Amino acid sequence: MDELYDLFRKGTELLEAGHHHQAVIPLTRARDLAPDKSSIREALGRALFGAQRYEQAAREFEAVCERAPTNDYAQFCLGRSLQLLGRHAEARGPLALAANLQPSRRDYRVYRDRARAAAARS
Repeated sequence: MDELYDLFRKGTELLEAGHHHQAVIPLTRARDLAPDKSSIREALGRALFGAQRYEQAAREFEAVCERAPTNDYAQFCLGRSLQLLGRHAEARGPLALAANLQPSRRDYRVYRDRARAAAARS
């Protein structure tokens, strides 16, 4: 358990310092040790997103959303990852859910609306 905590701590420190690529390494190892830990998967998703590895980020955020469907941040990040992959129709669902869960978040509404518009053009 100490190894898991150390990997998570090291990964989140790197993530917070903006070292997304480096953070992926310990967070992936932590995820492999504890695949059911949503906090680890969310941090790994953030690192992957920051490293512009959107397909992998989407998988991590999707795993978090499966376990915690009311996690607005994970829904938002899943939607953003899908948007950046050009999958606007798929992004609409998680972005709409995030915006409904946190109606005060203007950024959630803006990206939801962008996904709707892009999907309508397709």
